[in-house]
Amino acid sequence: MSHALLLAIGMLLPTAEPARPPQHVIVYREEGRFAGWPANHGIWSWGDEILVGFSRGTDQDRGQFHHINHDRPEEFLLARSLDGGATWAIETPNPPGALAGTPGMRHGKMPPGLPPEHPRPLDDPIDFTHPDFAMTIRMENSNNGTSRFYYSYDRGHEWRGPFALPLFGQPGVMGRTDYLVNGPSDGLVFLTASKTDAKEGRPFCARTTDGGRTWQFVAFIGPEPAGYAIMPSTVRVSKTGLVTTIRVKEGDRSWIDAHASDDDGRSWHFLNRPEPDTGEGNPPSLVRLPDGRLVLTYGVRARPFGIRCRISADQGRTWGPAIVLRDDALANDLGYVRSVVRPDGKVVSLYYFNDGKAPTRYLAATIFDPGR
Repeated sequence: MSHALLLAIGMLLPTAEPARPPQHVIVYREEGRFAGWPANHGIWSWGDEILVGFSRGTDQDRGQFHHINHDRPEEFLLARSLDGGATWAIETPNPPGALAGTPGMRHGKMPPGLPPEHPRPLDDPIDFTHPDFAMTIRMENSNNGTSRFYYSYDRGHEWRGPFALPLFGQPGVMGRTDYLVNGPSDGLVFLTASKTDAKEGRPFCARTTDGGRTWQFVAFIGPEPAGYAIMPSTVRVSKTGLVTTIRVKEGDRSWIDAHASDDDGRSWHFLNRPEPDTGEGNPPSLVRLPDGRLVLTYGVRARPFGIRCRISADQGRTWGPAIVLRDDALANDLGYVRSVVRPDGKVVSLYYFNDGKAPTRYLAATIFDPGR
C-alpha cells in the first residue's frame, strides 16, 4: 500500500472512545499560576513511581495562547507519584517557606534554571543502566541555541550538571528529553537542529559510547522540512529497530509524522502520518506496551480541544482511529504530553490543560487502559 493511500486513510479514520473511561487527575493547579510544557522537560518511571518535569510561571491572559507572563520568572519544577499516577506531590528548589500553604509541596534539589549556570564538560562517565537513573536535556532557547543535560542516580531527588552537549556541526541544537539506553556507557539521544537557514528545525539522532563524555552525530531523521519538524518521541521495537514520531508544521497545517530505523538510528525512512491534523500543533508522546503495541498520545489545538491517542499493533506501520481521552478544554493552550506505561499495562499521560472551572493552565494526568 502506498504512503499516499495510507495518509488518505488516516485522514478519513473516525475518532473512537476508549474501551474503558479514562481517569483524569489534577497534578498541580494553583490560582494565579501557569503550569505547562512537560514535553520540554521529560518523564521517568520506576514501577509505580513516576516523575515528570514542568514549567511554572505567573498566569496572564494573552488570548487563547500561552497564558504565561514572560516578564516574570519561569521556574522548573518536578511532580512525583508513588502510586502509579493517582496522587502527586510537587518538588521545588525554592527555599522552605517560599510556597507556604501550598498543599502537597515538598522541597528538594533538582536541575537549576538556565543562565547564569554554565555547563561544563563531563569528567566521570555516566552509567546509563543504573537502576535509579534519569536524564533530562534542556535547551538555552527555542532557536539557534545550545543544549545541556543533567542526570540523577536517585530517581531525580538530586541531579548532577549541567553538562554541555555539542552543536554537532549544526547552527543550533534545541534539546528536549528523548533518549534510549543501549548499555552502561552507550545511549542514543534525539534532538532538533536548526535548519540550514538557521530557522527551526530538523530532528536528528546522536550517540555516546563513553558514558556521555563525547557525543557523535548519527543521522538526520527525514529531509529538511519546508516548515519545521521538531520534538521527536522515540521507542525501540527490536534489537536494532526504532520508531520515532515528529511534530511537523508547514504553513497553517500541523501534524505528526512517523519514521523508522532498522539499523539503530544510522538511517531512517518515512513510515506514515499517524495524526494528520493537530490544529495549531502539538508534540507527540510515544510509548511501547508490554505486548509490543505502540501508543501515541498528543494534544489537539483544534476544536474540540483536548487529548487523544492512537494505537499501532504493527510497529507503527499502521495506526488505529484517534481515541478521544478528553475534549473538554476551553482553549488551545494545552498538551505537550509525556507518557509512561505502568507495570499493569495502563498508560499514564501528563500534559497541561485548561477547562471551565478557572482560566488557570494546570498540570494534569490521564490514566487509561489501552486494552488488548
